[in-house]
Amino acid sequence: MGPALFAHIDLYCERTGPEFWSERVNALTNLAFIAAGLWGVYAVRRRGTDLFSELLAWWVVAIGIGSAVFHTFATSLTIWFDIVPIAGFTLAYTLFNLRRFVGMAWPKAVTIFGAFYIVVGAITVMVPAWLRAASNGTTGYLPPFLALIFFGILVARAGSPAGWYNIAAASIFVCSVICRVIDPLVCESFPLGTHFLWHLLNGLMLGVLLAAVARYGAPGRAKQNPRTHVASAG
Repeated sequence: MGPALFAHIDLYCERTGPEFWSERVNALTNLAFIAAGLWGVYAVRRRGTDLFSELLAWWVVAIGIGSAVFHTFATSLTIWFDIVPIAGFTLAYTLFNLRRFVGMAWPKAVTIFGAFYIVVGAITVMVPAWLRAASNGTTGYLPPFLALIFFGILVARAGSPAGWYNIAAASIFVCSVICRVIDPLVCESFPLGTHFLWHLLNGLMLGVLLAAVARYGAPGRAKQNPRTHVASAG
């Protein structure tokens, strides 16, 4: 079990061996996440949103650090430094959509949250193995992608401009997914690969989401919207 945790993982064009700097560009472009997160901290503090909004911004910084650790060491252990912060942010931002942008009370928010991820999780599991391989594992990102679209529409229908930020982020995510998918296909002609563009575009995407948090995520903001008729977020 122990040695397996330190087994070397080679997933991207740029990596040519187990060396520390074998993915230097993939590692360094995680600065896009850190920059987006720090900008989010600044934006939230400037607008005086609240502490949980600032926590989401610091979470994005953690995504950048975790991904950088994985792309530097690339082992079965460090891949969790990449996966866990992304999954955590996705779940937290979904609840933020429902509580702060729509203004749902906790029972209704948790019910919709749970139902959505049960359905989307089942869809993701049922994706055939050949499609997972052909997409370079990108089908694992179906839950956050579908969450951006579904909850973006839900938030927009509730009357919050934050919904359009979700939808804009989903559009950027489509471009970043393409860069992740084609990475193994361009290795021979472009040894650097395109995974670094996945980082840069996703950094931009998360910056867009944090802009929505800073501008429209203050507690009780949804209650001020005449089109929102559910309990406001606390």
